[in-house]
Amino acid sequence: MLDIAKLFSVLALISYLLRKKFRIGNVLLAASALLALLYFMSPHKIAIAIGAAATNQVTIKLTLSLTLIRVIELLLRENNVLSEMMQASKSLLRNRKLIIISMPLLIGMLPSLGGAYFSAPMVEESTKGLKISKEEKGFINFWFRHPWEFALPLYPGILLASAISGIELRSLILANLIYAVTMLVTGFIFSMKGTSGTIDTARVSREGLLSFLPITSIILLVILFNVELQMALLLLSVVLFLYYRYSVPRIFSAIRHGLSLDVVLLILGVMLFKELMEKTGAVNNIGELLISWGIPLIPLLVILPFISGLLTGVTVGFVSSTFPLLMHLMPGFPIVAVSLAFASGFIGVLLSPVHVCLVLTREYFSADMWGIYRKMLPACAILFVVAVIEYVILR
Repeated sequence: MLDIAKLFSVLALISYLLRKKFRIGNVLLAASALLALLYFMSPHKIAIAIGAAATNQVTIKLTLSLTLIRVIELLLRENNVLSEMMQASKSLLRNRKLIIISMPLLIGMLPSLGGAYFSAPMVEESTKGLKISKEEKGFINFWFRHPWEFALPLYPGILLASAISGIELRSLILANLIYAVTMLVTGFIFSMKGTSGTIDTARVSREGLLSFLPITSIILLVILFNVELQMALLLLSVVLFLYYRYSVPRIFSAIRHGLSLDVVLLILGVMLFKELMEKTGAVNNIGELLISWGIPLIPLLVILPFISGLLTGVTVGFVSSTFPLLMHLMPGFPIVAVSLAFASGFIGVLLSPVHVCLVLTREYFSADMWGIYRKMLPACAILFVVAVIEYVILR
């Protein structure tokens, strides 16, 4: 019970500071400090946690990826590639709504922590002149990049869920497919209401088609050739600097633009919070407490993954921490149970204030976090209802 009170206090602090429009990196650092204080962590253990968070490979790779994404975005914007890309999208798709969501969907195929920051400027570009709020843009950018995680085997979460549960990957993907479709549908329901019709434009030009080359090259390198995102971004940056003949001073200026203190603090805040959550054992303690209360198994399929997803903000996090426990409680762990648990955990991930994609999206658009949540909460509620209905039908 004490663990629940402690974590509620931490989440309350996060909510309060976000409401006051503090930068998310500073919010998470403050939440980490409160978490360490509530669990009476010694200075030595706190120092170890900080060191582990700062030197974690994910921290380093994410910092490099986000820096390079900001550099590439600057290069593409300065050389009118983004505007060419949007014009080409209008010529190819014509439907206004499809044009707006095209880039989050496309970039969302990349199983990368920094992808949301890559698609955000495309959403900004495609919504110019439309009466769409910063919060709605944030919702579009965040929501439409995530249907893939339910069904695309490039994402490690679904692979790990299949491996732990022993369910064939193809079967789990088919069971989860309805959730991906639901996300697409709810995305249209809760955004772009005043946007309709088609755009009459000229045929796409050769320059318009070539404008997709930077994004396409990233996707091909990551998906087909298994190149790590930060290395693909580095290669693209070098090619763009050479192609546009940037001088050495301009290169350094672009790199300075990319390496933002806010970005560094943001990543460190996210990673330190995750590290302290693991060190304190908060998630596991809550799981054991709920089991000791004798809560029926079906609610546990929902509650445990949801809480873990909410607190970690990572799909692999809730799968690795709760699926082995659920397997122990439910011998055989049938596919309907696995699918419900996965949907519940992923809803927690979507709503998590430490979900990197959500954090980056909010930062890019300078949006009010609660404004984004006002659209996400009903969309997540519908997603949960669909998951329960599927469980009842297939059980």
